[in-house]
Amino acid sequence: AIADVIRTCLGPQAMLKMLMDPTGGIVMTNDGNAILREITVQHPAGKSMIEIARTQDEEVGDGTTSVIVLAGEILATAEPFLEQGMHPTVIIRAYRQALEDIVEILEKTVSIELDPTDKNKLVEVVKSCVGTKFIGRWSELACQIAIDAVNTVLLEENGRKEIDIKRYAKVEKIPGGSIDESHVLRGVMVNKDVTHPKMKRLIKNPRIVLLDCPLEYKKGESQTNVEIMKDTDFTRILELEEEYIKKVCDEIIAVKPDVVFTEKGVSDLASHYLLKAGITAIRRVRKSDNNRIGRACGATVVNRTDELRDEDVGTGAGLFEIKKFGDEYFTFVTECKDPKACTIVLRGASKDVLNETERNLQDALHVARNLLIEPKLVP
Repeated sequence: AIADVIRTCLGPQAMLKMLMDPTGGIVMTNDGNAILREITVQHPAGKSMIEIARTQDEEVGDGTTSVIVLAGEILATAEPFLEQGMHPTVIIRAYRQALEDIVEILEKTVSIELDPTDKNKLVEVVKSCVGTKFIGRWSELACQIAIDAVNTVLLEENGRKEIDIKRYAKVEKIPGGSIDESHVLRGVMVNKDVTHPKMKRLIKNPRIVLLDCPLEYKKGESQTNVEIMKDTDFTRILELEEEYIKKVCDEIIAVKPDVVFTEKGVSDLASHYLLKAGITAIRRVRKSDNNRIGRACGATVVNRTDELRDEDVGTGAGLFEIKKFGDEYFTFVTECKDPKACTIVLRGASKDVLNETERNLQDALHVARNLLIEPKLVP
């Protein structure tokens, strides 16, 4: 039954399914895994079928619909054998033997070696994955985006290839514009604005510092009480807090950065000191985004300002700028010399279009990654 539900999502005549989730939101997709995630199934066998799609999505990234349809057919062909009184374990053993034989034949005789440096061949393969999906009309663009992104995050160490799409190839969706305007940045984009309106919004060849500590008054780990005996004590406490912020800012200013990204907050006083020194500050950046910026421009995330050294400063980016799309500001760190992380900017008419485009692009990214890790094809 589950295979029949998503069989119409397969092939060039595939249609999108419109699903309504429990909260009343609408999901439009023809991605097998996305559909099965929304379906509530009571039967245990049905649940294990959905689990197959989830595993396929995590391991391979594409082919979720195909794997369910194939599993459904395998179960359907096993039914006549059960009616003949054959024991299920015998059928399972035969299927397992068939699987081993199929894998061996595919690897030794059928599969074709592919040259991972031949970009045209890679585009052709990825295009076959994208062709039946919603972004089939923009297949050329989607293939270029997928291959560029995967090549950017590719890391080779001691002959071992590592391509971490999940962590270092982030897809950012900006409503508006058309899908043709989607592209891969040679750098990172985050949905943030500067902490002070007078800070610079465009810096060429910036020196970037990444922090994982707050630039505000130090708060106690647990509840702290302060006993004030004289009226001057309160003023002294405020002075100490200000001195602490001044010290933290001076430690940052000492390494002469142009931009400071921190995962925590930035107080108004810290913004003031940094502004006076001509430094732009961005606060409350996600840890994952901070790591991506570090990979792109060569900076190291520092936990305490007194540990900041000159080698922790990232100088690999060519441009820092803040742009406005609609009502929101976006920070761009681009034109990186050798970025090992990237952001894929997706544009589209509506949220539904963007969500489906992202799902399709994730499939294309995984296909491109699999090709580079194991460059073999089955004709």
